[in-house]
Amino acid sequence: MIPEHRQTFNAAFSPARYQEMLADIDHQLPGQLDFRVAETPVFVPAGLRDKLIAAGESIIQVIEQPNFKELTEGAIPAHQRVPNEDARPEFLTFDFAVCRDAQGELEPQLIEMQGFPSLYAFQSWLPSVFRQHYPIADSVSPFLGVPDYDTYQERMREFILGGQPAEQVILLELFPEKQKTRIDFALTKKLWGIEAICLTKIQRNGRQLFYEKDGHLIQIKRIYNRIIFDELERYPELNLSFNLTEDVDVTWVGHPNWFFRISKYTLPLLSGPFVPPSHYLHELKEYPADLENYVLKPLFSFAGAGVRLHITAADLDALPDKQNYLLQRKVTYEPVVQSPDGLVKCEIRLLYIWPAGEAHPLLLTGLSRLSRGEMIGVDFNKDKDWVGGTTPLFER
Repeated sequence: MIPEHRQTFNAAFSPARYQEMLADIDHQLPGQLDFRVAETPVFVPAGLRDKLIAAGESIIQVIEQPNFKELTEGAIPAHQRVPNEDARPEFLTFDFAVCRDAQGELEPQLIEMQGFPSLYAFQSWLPSVFRQHYPIADSVSPFLGVPDYDTYQERMREFILGGQPAEQVILLELFPEKQKTRIDFALTKKLWGIEAICLTKIQRNGRQLFYEKDGHLIQIKRIYNRIIFDELERYPELNLSFNLTEDVDVTWVGHPNWFFRISKYTLPLLSGPFVPPSHYLHELKEYPADLENYVLKPLFSFAGAGVRLHITAADLDALPDKQNYLLQRKVTYEPVVQSPDGLVKCEIRLLYIWPAGEAHPLLLTGLSRLSRGEMIGVDFNKDKDWVGGTTPLFER
């Protein structure tokens, strides 16, 4: 999207060089990369960068409203409500499709949002890998609210540890060694000293939680939560000493309730030039006349599960639980990333943190995904190249 950077990169690109980069990642973090890293970064021009920032700010204004919790009470399933929720979400991530407006200018359109951590360690590290293997000018940067890599690491370490020793702070996940995102866990340990611990390994004694390390029990003071209830419910037979919904003496870094509050459930509360209209299905008195321009999304699902791109009024009438769905107006992704054999669509995720006591979230960096398929997800891009996860590099 920045022609000079794209031309320089593509002139230097070769499949062999890409394989060398992947081999380098595997050498540094053996066996940890379990998702497709795209062949290229995304070069984001200043105009689109500023629109992304403005779009994010407009969403944050809604989240900052005094009645936001009241408006999102219905988002949290009663059996998955976790005690001791804090006043604000610690993490915010907003996903935008890159589109064109009526004047032909690039613009973002909101697709999804989460009050849940993304790949905060990996996304800070991946740009340096690209720079080691390709000529990338200093006039683009992956960082937005911080000046550089070192400041990013300092802010994240301070934010997640919260003044506690690293060994008393854990990244909580279910079977972390099997997760596709485990490369981020490995980097979380490498960069910030925080172990990824499986929920099944947590030991509870009254209101206190512990995990075992080198034959010793270590009390857990803070939990950097990466568990999603959706996945947890797939394993009803687990014999757990600690269930997330129990009241215990820990501080959450990313309280689980915010995963529900800031989600697809929030989309109908938003409006603006970068937000496609969304509606709770059960509140519609009549369906939009142009249903072919809408997508049906389940409110309580993760990672694109259950999204239906092609729907009819009969399909909607047949749903017994309309209160669990929303209709969102489709957006048209504009293929904007020039690959060796054509243009590729992309999505940009903004990654924020909101440390306790700070008046406003801090926009740190981004994540980008490339796609040649009908949707961004892995299932729509099998056996394709120049697709997958990557880093956006923003014009300074």
